[in-house]
Amino acid sequence: MTNRSLYTARLIELLQTLATTQDDVLDTVARRCADTLEAQGLIHLFGSGHSVIPTLEAFPRYGSFVGLYPLNDPRLMWHNVLGPGGVRELLWLERTEGYIDKFLAHEPLAAGDVLVVYSHSGLNAAGIDAALYARERGLYVVAVTSGASLARPTAHSSGNRLADVADAVIDTAVPVEDAIVSVPGWDRPVGGSSTVVAAVVSHEIIVRTATVLAGRGITVPTFVSPTVPGATLSSNDEVFADHERYVHAARGRSLVPSPSSSRQE
Repeated sequence: MTNRSLYTARLIELLQTLATTQDDVLDTVARRCADTLEAQGLIHLFGSGHSVIPTLEAFPRYGSFVGLYPLNDPRLMWHNVLGPGGVRELLWLERTEGYIDKFLAHEPLAAGDVLVVYSHSGLNAAGIDAALYARERGLYVVAVTSGASLARPTAHSSGNRLADVADAVIDTAVPVEDAIVSVPGWDRPVGGSSTVVAAVVSHEIIVRTATVLAGRGITVPTFVSPTVPGATLSSNDEVFADHERYVHAARGRSLVPSPSSSRQE
């Protein structure tokens, strides 16, 4: 096999591993997501750096639905390679403890919701802190990470990796080095894979959750291409309006007080 097709072949192997080893946990997560949507809750999606991409791929886009809520902090995404908004700033911030709760405090997280955290390494403070914050408030936390990360030491002050503080762990099976193709004459592998596999996990959760809801006789407003019979260019305007109403209602829910505020009462 030539290197022209080796990346795709390796990626297919990873996806086959995902399909054969993570079926049960994906079904479990889908049922929990369906429960949340049936109760008018939200499925929150969080990542930093490249792990923001699976949250963007989940919603909004054709085939996704109201109730999915990406938690996207511009400070945890890069806008330049170097300089302001660059990768070095992002890398520093996502590895710094004590920041993420300041961001999440303004978001509509509530007990009974689901939080899906994407992190290939499972070691960055941003993902671990987000999971801890959500667990303290009664959310069901799903980690999408590489199982190989469990063999790596954590620098987090809690002593935990992301997988250690999640209710469910979806193992992408991506190797720790992420890049999956060795090119003769190069001393480092190429072809990153974690983001692609994590995006597939997003759509597995979406499709399986929709299947569970349909089995219960429930439908949710869904983004649709105007090429689909019966859809028009204005169809998604209606979905955006439904999303706005849904999130407004979610923000009005009584949030579980944080442990610190509880102690003050």
